[in-house]
Amino acid sequence: MAEIIQRDGTWAFDGSTVRITPGRHRCVPLFRQTYGEIAVPLEAVAGVAYEPERRRGRLRMRLREGADPLLQATGGRLPEAADPYRLTVDADRSGVAEYVVAEIRQSLLLDQVPKEPTKTYLLPGPPVPVSVRSSDGTVSFDGTQVRIDWADTSDRVKRATGPRIIGVGDLVQVEWLPNSGRGDGFLRFVTRETAFSKLPAERDPYALDLWGSVRRDLLTALVAAAATARLPHPSTRPGAEYAGRDRAPVTVPRQSADLHDVLLRRLRELGELHRDGVLTDEEFALTKAAVLRSF
Repeated sequence: MAEIIQRDGTWAFDGSTVRITPGRHRCVPLFRQTYGEIAVPLEAVAGVAYEPERRRGRLRMRLREGADPLLQATGGRLPEAADPYRLTVDADRSGVAEYVVAEIRQSLLLDQVPKEPTKTYLLPGPPVPVSVRSSDGTVSFDGTQVRIDWADTSDRVKRATGPRIIGVGDLVQVEWLPNSGRGDGFLRFVTRETAFSKLPAERDPYALDLWGSVRRDLLTALVAAAATARLPHPSTRPGAEYAGRDRAPVTVPRQSADLHDVLLRRLRELGELHRDGVLTDEEFALTKAAVLRSF
């Protein structure tokens, strides 16, 4: 077995699986500690490298496109420190890191693991149930449905609609953008009815607006990945181009009468909120314009 143990975490390779365990030191990001241990099958690995530096080096693993629902859901937007497929290595352990890299590379060659995108997820993603409390509310996923409970600080339109429950069968895609501290992020659940809606995250009842604690809001990627793992693989979705880990699948809009029905339902919902006094005249006009622009 090839193994390297560092304060940042542990990589252990037994010839068929790379087992990645995050360290428990306070310097290890909350996201990696919460995600926990990851077992990466050799067939999911596209490459591995050690990058030496003066004081510390880094082990990096690159996965095949489409192998991991976490990378699919986050689209390569995880912050560097939160990336579970990297390991900070002390300079005096560089020889061990290079040995681990050599062992994995040799096994990739012997097993003739292809580098092409996969046709199915090779990693299971985060275990369920998973629940995260964010700046905009609490989002949970039990494997069959997503539930969003709004916070007191959420937009009043969201709070007026009440808790949002979305079945996996109604989900088309999960979109995620991290809260960088310089700009807000979001976690959006795209359904058949909202696929063409372009409401901003702070007003979208199917989206969490991420504007608070960067460390805490980053955990919403766990829910995004868990839900993504239970959706059809991007390579099998009808009418979609497979975009790999760097961006989400691009779905080609259907030109049908369904668009008209979706538009009418959304406008009716907004009209009811306006009549009930939840939306002011100005808010109603702005939100209505946003919906109409999306069509």
